[in-house]
Amino acid sequence: MGVWAIIATVVAAITILILIVYRRQVKMTCRQLAFLKEHQTNLRLTSDLPLKELNELVDGINDILDLSREIRKSAQQSEDSLKETITNLSHDIRTPLTSMDGYFQLLVQSDSEEERQHYIAVIQNRITSLKDMLEELFTYTKLQNESYELAVESLDFGKCVFDTVFSFYDEFQKKDIEPKIDFCEGHLFIAGNHEAIRRALQNIIKNALEHGQKKIVFELQQNNDQVIFRCLNDVENPDEIDMAQVFSRFYKADSARSNTSTGLGLSIAKGLIEKMGGTIQADLNANIFAIEIGFLIQD
Repeated sequence: MGVWAIIATVVAAITILILIVYRRQVKMTCRQLAFLKEHQTNLRLTSDLPLKELNELVDGINDILDLSREIRKSAQQSEDSLKETITNLSHDIRTPLTSMDGYFQLLVQSDSEEERQHYIAVIQNRITSLKDMLEELFTYTKLQNESYELAVESLDFGKCVFDTVFSFYDEFQKKDIEPKIDFCEGHLFIAGNHEAIRRALQNIIKNALEHGQKKIVFELQQNNDQVIFRCLNDVENPDEIDMAQVFSRFYKADSARSNTSTGLGLSIAKGLIEKMGGTIQADLNANIFAIEIGFLIQD
């Protein structure tokens, strides 16, 4: 009986010791959690005991803390992004609205029919600019939705490029630019969305007209199983262009010359092209800025 009593006593002592250690660890974990709750820190829970179950619990809580930090970081980035969007949007819309208000006051005060017609034309132009800006913002918002998909079909990419480029004939004339055009012959069918292709090409061409000087080049070539479209234009201050930001939203290399634009054109073009499985990239060589898009040719 004496031996069994000793064994029972030892077992009881060990059990009590384990419970004490467990309790101390739980208290320490609670203190750590309380500290993490009150402070923004990357500290993690620690365990001083070589006990598998307890260490697994601590590791599990640490995983949840890491996930919580990522969610908090993502939420903060989204909030900052929303603030930036609102700030840029407010600035971009305020300019044509202010101008429109000024011309409206002139229209009301003018007794000259010729002046009134001029003011009306300017106001209509500002309204069109606002509509274009809002449409860009709407398109950009749709492209940010990962579940948004474009319906694709077989289309003649070469014909779409030809039609879109030559739809800008009047704009080229106004800027006294004679674009150089080098298009390969034949039909080049791809899987794409006609409206999205047209919109992306328009944004690329508008960017060339906005920032180009006197030289614009359009190239359409077949490279093995790919069709490549390139738009090149000369720029006045190439050092001011941040190539890492070219396709970023609201980026404007020269804000003074872009007060009627949201700065979303190339970002939208990139989103549309990539939604259809194409590629798009930009390059700057000396004072020549180029954008290239590519699609696989259908058999």
